[in-house]
Amino acid sequence: MKFMVALTMMAVTIFGLLIDGHNCKIVQFIFGDSLSDVGNNKYLSKSLAQASLPWYGIDFGNGLPNGRFSNGRTVADIIGDNMGLSRPPAFLDPSLTEDMIIENGVNYASGGGGILNETGGLFIQRFSLYKQIELFEGTQTLIKSKIGAQAAEKFFQEARYVVALGSNDFINNYLMPVYRDSWTYNDQTFIDYLMETLQRQLKLLHSLGARQLMVFGLGPMGCIPLQRVLSTSGDCQDRTNKLALSFNKAGSKLTEDLSSKLPNASYRFGDAYDVVNDVISNPDKYGFSNAETPCCSFGRIRPALTCIPASVLCKDRSKYVFWDEYHPSDSANELIARELIKKLGFLRVGETNGPSPAPAIAPSPEE
Repeated sequence: MKFMVALTMMAVTIFGLLIDGHNCKIVQFIFGDSLSDVGNNKYLSKSLAQASLPWYGIDFGNGLPNGRFSNGRTVADIIGDNMGLSRPPAFLDPSLTEDMIIENGVNYASGGGGILNETGGLFIQRFSLYKQIELFEGTQTLIKSKIGAQAAEKFFQEARYVVALGSNDFINNYLMPVYRDSWTYNDQTFIDYLMETLQRQLKLLHSLGARQLMVFGLGPMGCIPLQRVLSTSGDCQDRTNKLALSFNKAGSKLTEDLSSKLPNASYRFGDAYDVVNDVISNPDKYGFSNAETPCCSFGRIRPALTCIPASVLCKDRSKYVFWDEYHPSDSANELIARELIKKLGFLRVGETNGPSPAPAIAPSPEE
């Protein structure tokens, strides 16, 4: 009996050491909008921001819709793959468990979401950044109950964090006259409002353990197909692009300031505006043939705000910068991700499975 008791105590002690020694993997937690959503919105039944229809996901896995607003991978997918990090599942995935969180992290990104709570209201259901952080707090409670407070604290402090929102705060808020913010602020005061809000949110994440965090900057929003088609000339909208540049300048300063002031914080700003702008201006230089119209469109009826089963696909998706009216194609996301990896010098973390493979391009329905 004494031997069995001693054996049991030894097993408990070893298990405790494994937890206290934190043998959990380094994972990532992603906060974002449709550019990073991997399926949360498909579980929001009333949301009008959906990627649950064909042909979304045609070049990813089994080719069926998976919640990503693209034909393939997101920028966060590709950066994480190259760093050797697991792809975190959607928070609303019904199969999500504590063990899955410890193994893979969580993605809270939601199509239509913004830094501001009021952003994207026309989509009915979406998670704002504050809501995503609230969900993250709930995740922390689950993990603490699973592995204990001390191990959980180390787990969350060693994790990697991505915050990638802001475009909806302009396109689906400030630049639309149906929103109060459009007449409450001017361009500069709205940027200030965004930065004040984002500062509070990033400080909140730091208080919850986020130590290594990257904020994604905005690309040339005025050049997405939706903005072009809404202009009379079909050209990029200069004011919208200037707002993106102002956001990036202020966001870069904010993350630099927070990184220098918050204890043990390594906060970085990922700005790929210049390279994306160059791709759009000189697509041939990067192997693209079209940087103006979406690969998935409803013929001459534009803007078709989402890709639908009746849409017509371009013949070669790898040659299009944009997948739909809003979102880049997998090929463009690959280019953006690699530019950020190069700029920020990301290193691989832990055991790796090699770089992110580009998806095999399946034939278009019309071929």
